[in-house]
Amino acid sequence: MADAQEHIEHAEHAQHAASENKKIALLIAILALFLSFSETLGKTAQTEAVDANVKTADTWAFYQAKDIRRTVITAIADQTALLASDSANAAAKAALDKQIATWRQTAARYETDPKAGNGRKELAVQAKAQEQDRDLAMTKYHHYELASAAFQVGIVLASAAVITGIMALAWFAGLLGAAGLALLALGLFAPYAVSLL
Repeated sequence: MADAQEHIEHAEHAQHAASENKKIALLIAILALFLSFSETLGKTAQTEAVDANVKTADTWAFYQAKDIRRTVITAIADQTALLASDSANAAAKAALDKQIATWRQTAARYETDPKAGNGRKELAVQAKAQEQDRDLAMTKYHHYELASAAFQVGIVLASAAVITGIMALAWFAGLLGAAGLALLALGLFAPYAVSLL
């Protein structure tokens, strides 16, 4: 009779363990689902950050090129103005003055060109906006990376709970999943709410 009682207790224990293992398996599946979201969002944010960084570098390079052109043309205009001041020939002086005026207009256009949107001032505004886009994407990326880490560790702990039967590991895995979900939400909806770096 004791033998039968033992078998019943073992069966009940096995049934209870199977029920717990199903719950842990569900937890692992949910953590893996959110891990896939955070990895996808992280990769997207990383790509956006790299793209914005390239655009920023290109815009600042264009800004520098405009500055160099403006400096060269201004120097040529100044030098030609000095040379023209000594000219006795009125026709030559008029031609030089006309060329100097053209160069100065070009230099002014390199400084600011609202119509084309590619003067130094406009380029600086564009580059700063692109820097902000890059910084936002990197902030999101850091949130997603930490969320992914929380989900991954949670999956490992939940798996260990199945093997060892230590339910505290499953609870801790659930807490890590909740933390990962919070980080994922921060990355999506409020990346600047908490500074992680």
